[in-house]
Amino acid sequence: MKEEIFTYLNQPGQLEKLYRANKADFKRAFNTLYPELKGNASADFWNERLNYEAEGLTWGTRKELLFVIIASLAAGLIAKLPAILSISEDFFYPRNIGFIVFPGLSVYFAWKNKLSLGKTAFIIGTSLFGLVFINSLPEAENSDTLILSCIHLLVFLWLVFCFAFVGDRKINVEKRLNFLKYNGDLIVMASLILLAGAILTGITIGLFSLIGYDIQQFYTEYVVVFGLAAVPMAGTHLTRTNPQLVGKISPVIAKIFSPLVLVMLVIYLSAIIYSGKDPYNDREFLLMFNALLIGVMALIFFSVAETSATKSRMEVWVLFLLSIVTIIVNGIALSAILFRISEWGITPNRTAVLGGNVLILIHLLSVTGRLFRVLSRKSGINSLGKAIASYLPVYFIWAIIVTFIFPFIFGFK
Repeated sequence: MKEEIFTYLNQPGQLEKLYRANKADFKRAFNTLYPELKGNASADFWNERLNYEAEGLTWGTRKELLFVIIASLAAGLIAKLPAILSISEDFFYPRNIGFIVFPGLSVYFAWKNKLSLGKTAFIIGTSLFGLVFINSLPEAENSDTLILSCIHLLVFLWLVFCFAFVGDRKINVEKRLNFLKYNGDLIVMASLILLAGAILTGITIGLFSLIGYDIQQFYTEYVVVFGLAAVPMAGTHLTRTNPQLVGKISPVIAKIFSPLVLVMLVIYLSAIIYSGKDPYNDREFLLMFNALLIGVMALIFFSVAETSATKSRMEVWVLFLLSIVTIIVNGIALSAILFRISEWGITPNRTAVLGGNVLILIHLLSVTGRLFRVLSRKSGINSLGKAIASYLPVYFIWAIIVTFIFPFIFGFK
């Protein structure tokens, strides 16, 4: 390895190929050789590249920290409103869970991106409209339109938050893909925070129980509730101020899970044939089938967003095959919904699922087509990002229809 490094020292392309072939051996060999090469511009560059030490954990400015603390406390107070105002938890949480998470994040990015007064007013106004609307819906047991509104309100608020992150209504592929990358990073960071919090909770409750104090109820009602409400904001702040924390983890997770999910899906579809279950006559199975579809679709889109400019041909093949299998899953779910509509008629749930599946199918076909063009070398890998980013407003419009219009179309049933 030392001889090859010395030979290719002034040939950047060859040296890069050598590094990528075996990074660990390359670094060891180069560090051994560097004292002899010190002063050479190429050698100095590679020394900085290989041995750069990232800065330690940073916490941002005092203003940022103060904002994060206030926003986290505000989220915790919103989560505790049922106890403070004696509101039914069954009424409050299904309707307002999104307002614990998204408004604070939206304001955070509106502030960080220095959005204009008009854009900030749009974010606040749409969020307040959603808040007033969802809490004005009549309380009715087993109301399908209420459940659908609550679920799609989360999508609506998430996409309003996307606007705050991107800061522009125009199609900006890079910023929208960065938003998807941020979501992946936040999931990783939030999972780590929750794991650490669970360990701390167990230790704390256990230690106090040893000295005769049962703090479980108090700890759960206050510390855990405020802690859970603070996780999205704390995780966001950590990922924005310390991108190195999870910047390399999310792409690795995407690379590992994409082929695993592909294998799982193929086996699962094969097992359905022998299981005797089918989504045509089993409503619960159909719901799980659609949840699987949404999860796999999200994995595909996050995988594309994580490293859209640096994917190997093998990774593109995995995503292409995963997209094909997901289209098959979507086709089965779609045919099952159409079958149930033809047999038992239109309902709010069937209409919402039908519309959502059609939109997802169109999006998947677009992404799969781009993946095929990349594999056939008719377009670049960056075209994948455009296929994903340009479609997000379609989901926003559908979320608006289901959240705000469905209750009136179906008479709040």
